[in-house]
Amino acid sequence: MIAPLNPFENGLTQRTREMFGPGGLLSKARHYEHRTAQQDMAEGVARALEQQRHLVVEAGTGVGKSLAYLIPSICFAHEQGRKALISTHTINLQEQLFLKDIPLAEKLLPFDFKATLLKGRQNYICPQRLARAMAHAGDLFVSSERAELERIWQWLQKTQEGTLSDFESEPDFKVWSQVCSEPHACTVRTCGNDPKCFYQQARKRLVEANLVVLNHTLFFSCLGGLDEEGATQEGYLFPNDFVVFDEAHNLEQTAARHIGISVSSASFRYQLQRLYHPSTRKGLLSVLRDAGAQKLVTELLEGSDVFFGKVEAACNFQKGNEFRVRQPELAEDTLALPLMQLRQNLLELAEGSDDETAKSELREAARRFAEMRDELKVFLSQDREEYVYWVEKTGRDRTSLQLQAAPVDLAQVLRQYIFRPGHSAILTSATLSTGQGLEYFQKRTGSEEAEALQLQSPFDYARQMKVYIPKKIPEPGAAKLYEVALEQWIAHFTRQTRGHALVLFTSYGLMHRIAEVMRPWFAGEGMELMVQGGGMSRRLLVEKFKIGRNAVLFGTDSFWQGVDLPGEMLQNVILTRLPFAVPDHPLVQAKLERIEERGGDPFREYSLPEAVLKFRQGVGRLIRTATDQGQIAVLDSRILSKSYGKSFLAILPDCPVILLDDNALDGTLEFRDDEPF
Repeated sequence: MIAPLNPFENGLTQRTREMFGPGGLLSKARHYEHRTAQQDMAEGVARALEQQRHLVVEAGTGVGKSLAYLIPSICFAHEQGRKALISTHTINLQEQLFLKDIPLAEKLLPFDFKATLLKGRQNYICPQRLARAMAHAGDLFVSSERAELERIWQWLQKTQEGTLSDFESEPDFKVWSQVCSEPHACTVRTCGNDPKCFYQQARKRLVEANLVVLNHTLFFSCLGGLDEEGATQEGYLFPNDFVVFDEAHNLEQTAARHIGISVSSASFRYQLQRLYHPSTRKGLLSVLRDAGAQKLVTELLEGSDVFFGKVEAACNFQKGNEFRVRQPELAEDTLALPLMQLRQNLLELAEGSDDETAKSELREAARRFAEMRDELKVFLSQDREEYVYWVEKTGRDRTSLQLQAAPVDLAQVLRQYIFRPGHSAILTSATLSTGQGLEYFQKRTGSEEAEALQLQSPFDYARQMKVYIPKKIPEPGAAKLYEVALEQWIAHFTRQTRGHALVLFTSYGLMHRIAEVMRPWFAGEGMELMVQGGGMSRRLLVEKFKIGRNAVLFGTDSFWQGVDLPGEMLQNVILTRLPFAVPDHPLVQAKLERIEERGGDPFREYSLPEAVLKFRQGVGRLIRTATDQGQIAVLDSRILSKSYGKSFLAILPDCPVILLDDNALDGTLEFRDDEPF
């Protein structure tokens, strides 16, 4: 019989090793299997927490990293009165932690603890704002939006959670934004004692929780303190907390979006039209019947069209959707003065209003416009050194402009915010290494002083998977020949497994050209082809693939990671090209220039390791459990013909790698009458 765990006996590091050892705490779990790598990781997490140090852990798929960081984190938070923050990148992992791993930890640990899921406040309905919107629906919404408002009202009568995830189909964003929780409109003072306020009730659970599960985006949005409660220098989000970043390979990208500057023409118009829409004459200012403020909004809308039009005229978008701005004053700042006039008008309206909800809405709008003015000023003056500035076309039709700025070297910023002395940040992922230790990842994220730990996957790759590489496929530079060859080999490999295949591209254009040509062939073979970019979200595409008939899924960038399709669902991953990023994005350009300025090799120091990491992530889609079996196909001959190809071959799991001649193809498989292969 296993003796009950005494959480205060011996040190946490020693007790953690015992818990994860044979006959330890975890052996009480169903389907228990002792894993040395999991035990080593858990011990490393406990040691970092006890010593108030930082830790970077690469734990291969199958190590069981979720429990390896959850158990010591929960014990440390419980014993020391600390708050554990677990930050993930994907919704899938958040749900797995909250619905599977945390309940298992609750069963195993001999003490009670409280865990909660933290969502951004705009995920929550605000009953007070909704009631006000219903009362003033005629002034706020057109008829179709009023029908959507009624649907939200009916949903409120039944919902237990009060968040967007509780909808069968998400509501219209324009309507939801008028009724969701927002700062100043939903505060501890105004709603803290309201049992019907879902957000404030969630905040209470947050304060009481030992363990908080959130995502990287929300973490960086709240960094320094949560909402109106103010910042704290003692922790990350709470005094005396510590953080575990799972899926940490996405940390740098997420941080760059939130630490930098972003002003969108679409968001600018939207925020103004929330106040007053000249065409429909709807909005908050219609409720307040303030003609002066309505006039200011109308003039600002017209002025913003002129300003962003001048910005677009000053940019050369002939080569893509991004334009790097290298000099200050891209356009004259004609919006600063009217923005401040509108802000002052809104604050005066708020002071004269007896309606507390309206007063809060007006103050929040004034804050947003002041923030926009400040960000516009920074962008146009370029007064933040070590930043890169660019303009990007966004939206489905690429008609919206986004003014963006981000630090070239994010590592310096992350050292300041995350890797502070006397704190503990633990970063983990299955893919952090480029094949030569964790130095590249640590340098990129500013975690050089953290302890580094690499743990191999326990899977038997030699038995579970094979890698196929055609030897003579034309290189991607030979566009037409390469595309025809792709069609041939994709057909060959998908026929072998009767679908159950994920085909990964690096270009939307190429993906859709191949899909258009091959769609009739897939239909004739009884395979269902699904293609990213047809209006269906990534999540729905994956769900459709799971239930599809001999399905083949074509995907690009976001499908190289975070897709979890265990068992027979996925037996075949086809990588159409080594995933080198085109070095035309302004932020990438700036990074390459920085390396070149100090005499380094931009390709070897940045482009190659980034591509190797993404390649590892793509290969990692195949084997997700100890019983999975399948094959990888690499349709890029540069992995064999170029010297840098060895870097990609070196990070493949220890499994058979089979080189194929053209005679391996199943017949001629012609798809184009005019361009035979």
